[in-house]
Amino acid sequence: MTRRHSDAPVIGLDLGGTKIAAALVGADGTVLARHTLPTPSTSGADTVLDALAEAARAVWTPGTAAIGVAAAGVIDPAAGTVTSATDTIRGWAGTVLATGLATRTGLPVACDNDVRAAAATELAGLGADGTLIYAAVGTGVGGAVAAGGRVLHGAAGIAGHLGHLPSPEAAGLPCTCGATGHLEAIAAGPAITAHYGRISGEGADRLQTVAERAAHGDTHATSAITLGARAVGRALGGLANALGPHRVVVAGGVPGIGALYWDALCTAFAAELMPPLRTLRPAAPNGGADAAVLGAAELTRTLPLHDPLTTGVRT
Repeated sequence: MTRRHSDAPVIGLDLGGTKIAAALVGADGTVLARHTLPTPSTSGADTVLDALAEAARAVWTPGTAAIGVAAAGVIDPAAGTVTSATDTIRGWAGTVLATGLATRTGLPVACDNDVRAAAATELAGLGADGTLIYAAVGTGVGGAVAAGGRVLHGAAGIAGHLGHLPSPEAAGLPCTCGATGHLEAIAAGPAITAHYGRISGEGADRLQTVAERAAHGDTHATSAITLGARAVGRALGGLANALGPHRVVVAGGVPGIGALYWDALCTAFAAELMPPLRTLRPAAPNGGADAAVLGAAELTRTLPLHDPLTTGVRT
């Protein structure tokens, strides 16, 4: 059994479909250095692991004790593997994430799903019995659920994958997981952009373009954005009735497009709530832009560490 170095800095890596964010985090939670680089999402798992190692080296300092990775996909922290994933990162499913990165960097590695890592930073203010729903709406739709003050992993590490809830708004639309009619197929950024193209007959290169057109009065752009927002709001409202959360957080790049999206989401959410929850409203994350990397860093103190020397696990 190897002692964790609780007073040493660690590296937090946030792996998403479009970028990798790295931070060197001190023992007191202070971010000491940052680095970002694009995710080589179409180049295969080995190339992604190489990019993670490159990001880690960019913020590494002598004395760094470990690396925590908050990664897209269904992650098994005990095995350190990606048990399932969409095609957002090509060939990501089945990747031996922890030992693969540990071998490349020489540091022990802990890993978990990216949204679960970010959600853990929201629990501190909720108390020992806090219940939380955390949604991240960006390139995909991810999520996390916490109960009794603990983030849930569930069978096969799949707990919290809110993007794969059935959604009436997405009826008949193919999802990245291979099924149809899931929330991600209408509510993720690329999905909103694609829906705008379907109803307008015009192409858009990215969600921000759709948002700009909505701001200039394009009714099709407004419709696509508000439909995606309402779908998320309805799904979260239904979950709130089932779980009775103390807090509901909506993070990610899509909510950042502005009030048109956020207002539609909150209105749809409120319309679903049972009377005891009528005052509950979604909120932005407390951790801001650093939530994911801080959550990743914290994994090194709470989850198994996979050692580069023995390919075993430090406890």
